Amino acid sequence: MDLLINVGLPLSLAIIMLSLGVGLHLADFKRVLSRGYPFAIGALSQMVLLPIAAFITVTLFAFPPEIAVGFMLLSFCPGGVTSNILSKLAKADVALSVSLTAVISLLSMLTVPVLAAWSINHFMGEDAPEVSITGLAIAMFLITTLPVAIGVSLRHFATNFAERIDAPLSKLATGLFVLIVIAALAGNWQLFVDNLGIMGAGLVSLNIALLVIGLGIARAAKLSWSESKTISIETGIQNSTLGITLAALITGTESGFSPLALPSAVYGIMMYVVALPYIAWLRSR
Repeated sequence: MDLLINVGLPLSLAIIMLSLGVGLHLADFKRVLSRGYPFAIGALSQMVLLPIAAFITVTLFAFPPEIAVGFMLLSFCPGGVTSNILSKLAKADVALSVSLTAVISLLSMLTVPVLAAWSINHFMGEDAPEVSITGLAIAMFLITTLPVAIGVSLRHFATNFAERIDAPLSKLATGLFVLIVIAALAGNWQLFVDNLGIMGAGLVSLNIALLVIGLGIARAAKLSWSESKTISIETGIQNSTLGITLAALITGTESGFSPLALPSAVYGIMMYVVALPYIAWLRSR
């Protein structure tokens, strides 16, 4: 178990982020400047609206402290590759989705450690583990920012090689993700069973609310329909692997997967139950 947490979990996330980077072009970052307004709406929805909605959800459902922290950790995570794929399936603005994922994934190195430390202290109080913001920031850089940067560099300087490894990387990352979700659930099985009802209801409620609110904000901002679909997906879909990894980084590996990882592990499965019918509806319009 320790080997899976210490090696498999960070490696899985790094591969997922490398896969994301390999699919990016430098133009994806430049596009942010030329499409500032839609990007700003999406970034504010992800970085501000999402954590606020998660905080309201954990307050209303009165989750145990560790589950509440797990919800908050999940809300701090950007969309990742999944949101880009779902945007493509929904016939949304994929270029905007990729730009949002790329920039916010890089910014997460700065935002996530601070927000994670705050949520742990707020919900767990005296039982809160000691959190090193600097240590988390370094870890975030090594397993998220650096792999994305390497992937973008490969795409730019070794395009043919990047195209050859893109599909195998995605398949490998998917397999590792499934293994990690199963291990996280198995390591906290009793806690998972005891809280599945209320945790599942909270996750589904939060997921649906964010998808709908993201769409509503985009329409109110008079974005195009394709841009609005992207904002909705980017607001409602999070990188659950990063949430599980954050939980492990914060609590260490002495007792296996932390209960803080449970919301992200459950979400990694349940988001498809919510998202796929919604994507089908978006695609039809």
